[in-house]
Formats: sequence, structure tokens, C-alpha cells
Amino acid sequence: MATPLKNTNRLSLAMERTGQWVFSQEIPTDVIVEVGEANFNLHKFMLVAKSNYIRKLILDTKESDVSRINLSDIPGGPEMFEKAAKFCYGVNFEITVHNVAALRCAAEYLQMTDKYCDNNLASRTEDFLAQVALTSLSGALVVLKSCENLFPLAHDLNIIQRCVDIAGAKACVEANFPSRSPPNWWTEELTILDVAFFERIIVAMKARGAKALTIASAIITYTERSLRDLVRDHSGNNTRLMEPEDSDMRMHQRELLESIVTLLPAEKAAFPINFLCCLLRTAIFLRAASSCKNELEKRISATLEHVTVDDLLVLSFTYDGERLFDLESVRRIISGFMEKEKSVAVFKGGDFGDVCTTAMQRVAKTVDAYLGEIATFGDLSISKFNGIAILVPKGARKADDDLYRAVDIYLKAHPHLDEIEREKVCSVMDPLKLSHEARVHASQNKRLPVQIVLHALYFDQLKIRSGAADDTNNNMPEAMATRNQLQADVSLVKENEVLRTELLKMKMYIADIQKTTTSTQGTSASHKGSLKKTTFFSSVSKTLGKFNPFKHGSKDTSNIVDDAALDLTKPRRRRFSIS
Repeated sequence: MATPLKNTNRLSLAMERTGQWVFSQEIPTDVIVEVGEANFNLHKFMLVAKSNYIRKLILDTKESDVSRINLSDIPGGPEMFEKAAKFCYGVNFEITVHNVAALRCAAEYLQMTDKYCDNNLASRTEDFLAQVALTSLSGALVVLKSCENLFPLAHDLNIIQRCVDIAGAKACVEANFPSRSPPNWWTEELTILDVAFFERIIVAMKARGAKALTIASAIITYTERSLRDLVRDHSGNNTRLMEPEDSDMRMHQRELLESIVTLLPAEKAAFPINFLCCLLRTAIFLRAASSCKNELEKRISATLEHVTVDDLLVLSFTYDGERLFDLESVRRIISGFMEKEKSVAVFKGGDFGDVCTTAMQRVAKTVDAYLGEIATFGDLSISKFNGIAILVPKGARKADDDLYRAVDIYLKAHPHLDEIEREKVCSVMDPLKLSHEARVHASQNKRLPVQIVLHALYFDQLKIRSGAADDTNNNMPEAMATRNQLQADVSLVKENEVLRTELLKMKMYIADIQKTTTSTQGTSASHKGSLKKTTFFSSVSKTLGKFNPFKHGSKDTSNIVDDAALDLTKPRRRRFSIS
């Protein structure tokens, strides 16, 4: 709301100043020049003497007396026309690096060249450009900045290209031989430009053979200044997160980022990996084009051995630090690095499974520590956790202690996982590659599934029996045999647990049946006792029972075992007679 008022005040001041030096001529004005909202009361003869454009307008018009001229499309607007009119009246004014380009374009528009008047405005501005403005890097950049609103005339007059060539040359000189402190002061000067002009200067520097580190220094400074809230501020406190994705600001930032990525030099190691991670996080947040994100992922993957856990965390979290981005970018970066190492191994004639370079070991350690940091988040699924962990070949880990720590943190942060899910999480590590301290901790860890605990205990017993040192690489044959034996032991333990459960269920079922049968028999017995009668057969049976010869155990058969219980393994010894 304050901009229109400011423009109005400036226009009124300009017209007031114009009136002061126009009325001093003591001749009535005869023409009104309209420039936008400003009206200038001037004299025709003063304008015609220097401006061929105004002379042609007056001569070519069909009106007998021209009293009003519209010059609203003059470059620079009312301010530049005021200075051009002052020049026509012979009034002094100051030419600076800020207005020289606009004055040169206005002079060309008004045809104020030496062809119509000696030492005209066009030649005066050209002299200032050559002798003052374009003699320094700062002056050339200021002039180039002022050309942003002077298209296409500034381009046709070659002002833009002259500024770009001089700025590029002087920037290369300052990069190699700094003239002031700090040495990279010139990179700060470039940040005043629009990205299109900045791109032209970078191209000019590359054409002059500027080093990749020099180009990278300029791009880093420009990016951090242009996208300050998104690149520099890792906390997101100064970022307008509530800004809609389709807002003009977000669209401008997206286009700016995509343009910057296209300027990155081909050398992969020219940029710090932290800067590249910040750019990729910004690209994910702004929903930049896939080509932009893919280029950044390839650059990070090429130098992944220099990445730190903090760099990967910057890439993974939103600006508020509360949520995880889609971790597909991290997965593609690690996968790309492993593919590169695989290609190198194949090229050297080796087997990728046996390759364990220093870079791979460093990346494996970083990835395991990174998994431990993100494992605490509840929205991290098992598939995403395992998907990142298995990207690192098993040969790249000398020990799985760091990975075991990440798995334990994940199990602790997700306490509601069942046995199968916990086994899935633990499947990414090898219990036989844990150190003694880690195995002792695992054997007492209640969060681990039974299979992992058995692995830890069984392997410790194997080490004690063999008396070997705590080095898994020296006991690989025994480790393979141990792993096979453990497979059978674990399956047996699981079968025993199932049988124990089924047996407990059966015991409970039989106990319920017995209770039901006992209660039913008691009821039936009491009912039958009341109805029982003495019959003839029962009395006869009692009488005959008294004459039973075996009643008193003289030939008790209760100790005779069943035929099935006889021991048939030893035949009876028989006596044979001669006859």
C-alpha cells in the first residue's frame, strides 16, 4: 500500500523541480508531455533541438498545433524523461552507475544522438559507461542489475553483453588474485543479480577457464543469499511453511532452484556434500522437477564416502524436524553408490561380494548410525528400515554392532510388533558377526525374538569350546556349520512351543470334561440308588460268592501282567532230555 503513495510523491517532486527550471525561461510552455501519471509542461523548441523522435512526432502529426505528447513507454519512466528534458534545457544533473543504462536507453528511444546534435545525451552516457561504470566489477554489476527492466533495448544496445563480459573477466581475476579482504568478496557482489544475469556471468567465467571450485564458490554464495530461509536455515524458524505450494513465492523459489542446479559444474567433488544435501532437501520441499532431484542425488551418491550422519538427517527431515520426508531419495543415493563400487570391482576383475573397500566401510558405518537416528520415529515402517539396511553388502561390515544398536532402538520404539515382525527387523543383521559385548547384551535382551537369542548363546558356546579368538572372519567354516545347526535348533524350539501350547489346551479340555462327567455321574448315582430293588438274581449271586475258592487270594491273578507287557527280548531257557 505504501508503494503507490511513494511513487506519487516522487512524481510530484519531479514535476515541481521541472517547473522551477522551465518557468525560469520566462517563455510560456506550449506542450504537455505525458509519461505515465506524470505531466511535464515544456517548450517544443527546446525538445526538438535535441530529440529527433519528438521532432518527428510534431512534424508528422495532422494537427495544426500539437499541445500534448504521450511518452509513457519511454525506458526508465518519468525519472529518466525528467533527466532527458533537463539535458535538452541545459540543466546539470548527475549520471551514476545506477541510472546510466536507463539514460542510454532513453536517449536511444528519444533519438538523442550526435547525428542530430553534437555531444548529445547518447554520447555522454556512452562515455560514462566506458570511462567510469565498466571499469570495475562492482560498477559493471550495478549497471547490469539496472538493465533488468530495460529489455529489449538494453540488449539491442549491447549494454548487457558488455557488462557480462567485463564482470566475468574481473571476477576471474579477483578469484585468482584477490584485491581486497575477504578473498571471496566478489561472490557477494554477484548476489545482487537476477538468476538469468547470474547464469550469463557463470557461463562467461567458464568460457574464460575458471576453475570448478571458483564457480562453486560463486554458486554457493548466490544460493545461500537467494534461498536463505530454505538453504541456510536448517531449523526452519524463518521459513514460511504455511505458504501454499502454488503461491507466487514458492513458484519463484522452485524456478530459481532449478536454474541454479543447471549451473553446477560437471566436477562432482566441487561442492561440499552438506550443501548438496541442503539443495536436495529444498528440492523435495519445493516439489522441484524430477530431473533436478535426480541430478542432486547423483552428485551426492558420487561422493557418499564423505557424507556424515548429520548430512543425511538434514536430507531426511522436514524443516520443523517432526516428520520424515519420503526416504526414497536416501535409498537411491546409497544404491547408486553401491552400484558404482560394484562397477569398479567388476572392472578390476574382482567379485563384488568379496570387495570391502575403505569407502564402503565408511558408508556402512554412516548408514548404520543413520538408521539408529531415524529408528525412533513411529511412522518408519519395517520395509523402509530394512530397505535401507540391506543396501549395504554384508562384506562391508566388519561387525554388526552398529546395526544391532539400530535394530534394538527400532524394537524399543515399536513395542507392539509381534514375533514375526520382530524377526523381520532382526533379519538384516548377522548375529554371528556381533562382538562379545553385543552378544552378551543380545542374550539378555527381551525385545529380541528367540531365534536371535539362541544364535548369540550358541555361538558363545562354540567360541568357548574351540578356544578361538573373538574373530568371526577366522571361523567362517565353523560359523556356517553353527548357523545350520542353529536353524534346526530354532525350528525344534518352535515345534516344542507349539506342542506345549496344544498339550496345555488338551489338559484344560480334559479337565473340563472330567468335571462335567463327575457332576453328571453323581447325580445319576443318587437317582439310581433311590430306585434300586433287591432281585432274585442278586441274592443268588451273593450266596454263590461265599463258595468262591479264590476269594482269599490263594490263587490271586491280580499280579498277572498283560501279554503285551511281557519281555520278549530274552527267550525262556528250556531243559532238553536225552530221550
